[in-house]
Amino acid sequence: MPAEPRETPPAAASAAATLRETSAAPDPFPWPIHQSTLGNGLRVVVSPDPSVPLAAVNLWYDVGARHEPPGRHGFAHLFEHLMFEGSAHVAKGEHFAYVQSCGGDAINASTSPDRTNYYQTVPSGQLELALWLEADRMGSLALTQETLDNQRDVVKNERRQRYDNVPYGRWSEVMVELAYPEGHPYAHSTIGSMAELDSATLADFAEFHATYYAPDNAVLTVVGDVDPDTVTVLAERYFGRLQPRGTFPAPEAAELPRQFGAGREVTLVEDVPLPRVFLCHRGPAWGSADSAAAEILATVLGRGRGSRLYRALVTDRRLAQAESGFMASWGLMHHASMVMGACAPREGVEPGAVVAAYAEICDETAHGGVTAAELDRARAMLTGDWLRELASVNGRADALGQYATRFGDAAAIRDRVALLDAVTAEDVLRVAADTFRPDNRIVLTYLPQAKSASDTDNTGDTAREAAAADEEDAA
Repeated sequence: MPAEPRETPPAAASAAATLRETSAAPDPFPWPIHQSTLGNGLRVVVSPDPSVPLAAVNLWYDVGARHEPPGRHGFAHLFEHLMFEGSAHVAKGEHFAYVQSCGGDAINASTSPDRTNYYQTVPSGQLELALWLEADRMGSLALTQETLDNQRDVVKNERRQRYDNVPYGRWSEVMVELAYPEGHPYAHSTIGSMAELDSATLADFAEFHATYYAPDNAVLTVVGDVDPDTVTVLAERYFGRLQPRGTFPAPEAAELPRQFGAGREVTLVEDVPLPRVFLCHRGPAWGSADSAAAEILATVLGRGRGSRLYRALVTDRRLAQAESGFMASWGLMHHASMVMGACAPREGVEPGAVVAAYAEICDETAHGGVTAAELDRARAMLTGDWLRELASVNGRADALGQYATRFGDAAAIRDRVALLDAVTAEDVLRVAADTFRPDNRIVLTYLPQAKSASDTDNTGDTAREAAAADEEDAA
């Protein structure tokens, strides 16, 4: 049986429907959307656009880091690599070669806590090739000990380059460990545990592929100069023979209180050139009734030189350097999301002064809300981002896959701008008051090793030890 469809939150759907009825603004998604489901549960979404001679093919699997059971952290990301290592009829490296030889490009994949997706763009006359390639590796991935060992080494090198051997590299990994309790599906990074990847056997990986890489756990999206009926026929030809899984393990302990129960402050003394402060709050899940208001709130506070935090900390008080990155976006996560930012204190400014000013601005927003001008600026920025994403067939295919996977209905994509337009200043104030509480704030400070360990109370605590201590204090 196919997985049950996810529903758009009633409050969000109602607001969007009202706006569509009353607004005279142009349709932000004027392209048709055709949806169907094969007998084995594969959902097929097609959006024709004859203006470009291309076909963007995007395959979303409803599996990410949050689906990994204990002892298997990193599996979803490793499969992002393994899926390019060959299948029954495609040798190692040939997926890229096939697509590039016919004039295709944008061949890649990505993994998040909530999903893994694979994509390529080909001339529209080569659509059948792209579908054959995706179906072959879904149904007959060539998992061997050699490819597994090789890609484990690739992931280890990726970890060294992105996390372990760069200044502040582990900040996001530490942050999720602090933001979610141990055992929660979001409490570990997408890159995973190298020890757990090393200890897993070939049979473990084969079982993971059989469990999640099934047609009834996937959404196939095709956008471009294509005919919906032809796409459906080709999808049936190449994917229809694949057997459905039927049921999929549900991630454990997905629900949790919106607040931590106590603020968390951790200081790490490492080989970094300068102090840096990373800040986080946990907030509404993407797609919830408060999601659009949360995005606008984050944009008002932290996006660009006109944002509240930039003006206060960089321009006016000159506490932080210009390269500081504040709340640029709200994490698109299915459960309680994270809004995160980074502050680089100016020379001679103590990190604590930056944190105090940051907390002050957040507190002012939580009590006073935002202005009409700020609301309009944030809406314009987010709407502009959205329209730019939809301008390409690649962006459209990815967005349709995202909405189909998250809500079970790709047509929910049409509500995006309406939901942003429906947000009021009162909505933003409510979300700010709920989010920017002292018991819902994480402060992670990096100090150079030259600074004495006696200058901080938490130096030497691991992220998990600090989180456990905070939980005990809160109790």
